[in-house]
Amino acid sequence: MKRVLNIINSEACINIMKKSNIEGEFLPWQDFLHEGSVPSGLTLEELSIIRAKFISEYKVGDFSEIYKRLKDRNNRLKAYKRYKKIVLWFEHDLYDQLQLLQLLDWFATKELKDIQLSLIYSNNYLGESTPKQIKKMLHYAIDVNSNHLKLAKEAWSAFREPTPKSWSKLLKKPTSILPFLQPTIVRMLEEFPSTKTGLSRTEYQALLVISNGIDNAQDIFEESQNLEKRKFMGNIIFWKILNNFENYNLIKRDLNNRLTITTLGRELLNGKRFWFDIMPLDRYIGGCHLTLENLWCWDASTQTIKQYYFSKPLNYLLVVK
Repeated sequence: MKRVLNIINSEACINIMKKSNIEGEFLPWQDFLHEGSVPSGLTLEELSIIRAKFISEYKVGDFSEIYKRLKDRNNRLKAYKRYKKIVLWFEHDLYDQLQLLQLLDWFATKELKDIQLSLIYSNNYLGESTPKQIKKMLHYAIDVNSNHLKLAKEAWSAFREPTPKSWSKLLKKPTSILPFLQPTIVRMLEEFPSTKTGLSRTEYQALLVISNGIDNAQDIFEESQNLEKRKFMGNIIFWKILNNFENYNLIKRDLNNRLTITTLGRELLNGKRFWFDIMPLDRYIGGCHLTLENLWCWDASTQTIKQYYFSKPLNYLLVVK
């Protein structure tokens, strides 16, 4: 029997895949790469240290625990020559697609002559699929070739650059060989501050849902996710967004933990204020460190991203030429 390694997005779907009698071992990748620093010029091991430090800020474990998990994960990946077949199972959403780019980039520099590397694209969420649906996906596995690896390497490199220019330029290239790359690029760009409010798309949706009268945190999360064509965000990250809103007086919480929007929150939602004028801007998206001195904003009306200068006294954005 061939030794098979199935690389998947997280531990959540392992049980359902085992019930589907999927052959082989399972390696969950488990990193929300759409949040936090993902700088270029680092090895997988060096990047894992940065990621472990960032993930530990979300109180899902201390640094040493998270780093050990990532290190163990990396070591299993580096033992890839033990397998005759490696299957990459990844969904269509932003969370999964960034993981896929990272893995394809890694395999692009490895010797694969005696190993079958295949890819299963899923339009469905693996953890919500039935065993029968999971089993059926095996029939649609495709062999990864040099074109997949080349494009993924270019995209992963672009994502890690200090500016989003190269990432955005990928929208003008043929990328159908990785069918979910185009929507992944756009959805990641939508997480940059909006030219109208300074909010990311996720932040805007959350504040909009609260303004519409939904006041329970879990309900706010679920309704915000319903506004996504491809859900990708876990509630751990979402809670931090709500905490920021509360800390900077965009929303308030009553004694029953019900959340309502404040006057300041409505002003921001209506484009009368900018979020980065209220909360200091210090955020990483891929390799781009967003600050007021390095301000990149997404213009939804033109579907473009540009660098801006923010004039605080005038509450006005100017494009940097």
